Amino acid sequence: MTAATGTGTTRSGFFSFPDPVNETAVRLTAAGVAVLALLAVVTRRPELLAVIAYGFTARVLAGPRLSPLALLSSRVIAPRLGNQPRLVAGPPKRFAQGLGAVASMTAVGCYYLAGWHTAAFGLAVVMVVLATFESAFRICVGCILHAWLARRGVVRSAECVDCGDISLRLGALR
Repeated sequence: MTAATGTGTTRSGFFSFPDPVNETAVRLTAAGVAVLALLAVVTRRPELLAVIAYGFTARVLAGPRLSPLALLSSRVIAPRLGNQPRLVAGPPKRFAQGLGAVASMTAVGCYYLAGWHTAAFGLAVVMVVLATFESAFRICVGCILHAWLARRGVVRSAECVDCGDISLRLGALR
């Protein structure tokens, strides 16, 4: 049984991403990202941006294996919630993690390389918003973008039907 999915289904190899993934663990990880990004903004601590960038990059490269936040979410917190895992497609989630890696590495570069502190923390605010959408409302903007790009043939077809249909998520909130 893998920590990421709870089903024993995963792609092989160290540098792989689980498919499917436990959405509860993903949402818990997103909540952690939102909290870290908010702390970075409020405390004006760029080191937290580097921690976020590491986490996103680690999750893109190897799923939860190298990410302390994802390991905490998938192996400690999610199993203790006691609810049945809701499995969703891995590729859109990996795509979303990749977008987070690019945004967070850009924030780190803005701060440390260009000296654009406001831009760096502005990107952190965007991370707070997007991670909150995922964690609180099950709205994965990266997954929606993945589905949109898949429909246009830019990326391989998404296996996740509901990732691209935000109305399914909004209906669940009512």
